[in-house]
Amino acid sequence: MDKIPFMKLSGAGNDFVIINNLNHIIDSTNSEFLSFVTKICQRRMSVGADGVLLVEPTEDADFRMRYFNADGGEAETCGNGARCISKFAFLNGIVPKQMRFLTNAGIYEAEIVGDNVKVRMSDPTDLRINVPLQLEDGVHKVGFANSGVPHVVFLVDDLKSTDVFDLGQQTRYHNDFKPAGTNANFITVHSEELIEIRTYERGVENETLACGTGSIASAIVSATLGKVESPVSVKTASGVVLKIHFDLEENEAKNVYLEGDARVIFAGELTSAAWNY
Repeated sequence: MDKIPFMKLSGAGNDFVIINNLNHIIDSTNSEFLSFVTKICQRRMSVGADGVLLVEPTEDADFRMRYFNADGGEAETCGNGARCISKFAFLNGIVPKQMRFLTNAGIYEAEIVGDNVKVRMSDPTDLRINVPLQLEDGVHKVGFANSGVPHVVFLVDDLKSTDVFDLGQQTRYHNDFKPAGTNANFITVHSEELIEIRTYERGVENETLACGTGSIASAIVSATLGKVESPVSVKTASGVVLKIHFDLEENEAKNVYLEGDARVIFAGELTSAAWNY
């Protein structure tokens, strides 16, 4: 296909190319699809994005969300992407303001709330605190939660001076998290209602401006440690604040909601020049 309609949306600084694939205009099983994703996500050479989201048909919900990182690999889910694809589906008349959609991490429910989107995420699993993690500079006591994708959480005193790239990369490829790897979050707790976060994301292989599932994992780890209470505001590196709602009982988080922005940056058509170079 020479031209593919798309929108680019941003959620708290995570940006996505989103395509309506209900009629299978893209074959994601094709051997060239990985190259397609990596090419259109490359900044300056193409649209540029942290990842690609496809709206696809399913009998289990209103639609299926598929998320591909900028490296072409398919991820289980993406919190900021979930909000953006919800806004996209609503704006394109695919769903009403309240919707259900299937992800590789389960069924999500979402609602358009003014300019924001509120998504009920899957309940986190494998919640752990005070886990010893050996890195090059010594042993760190970290938290861990799988909030749809795996996340390690470091509590730090000076977030600004933390070497997110180096520590994040060591953690992402650490033997303790092979073969899938993990994301790494670095947080400072400012009060019972507010934490600040920086995140190294696998698939992007760098620090990103925000991570929805990382914000969820960080809020829940912090709550388990008794440092915050729901709802928790999470100030991301972009400056945008996400709000995490949840119930915490016996170190298990239930009824987890992620609320925040989902902004349409532009809409148009991808030409073949976007991926043929």
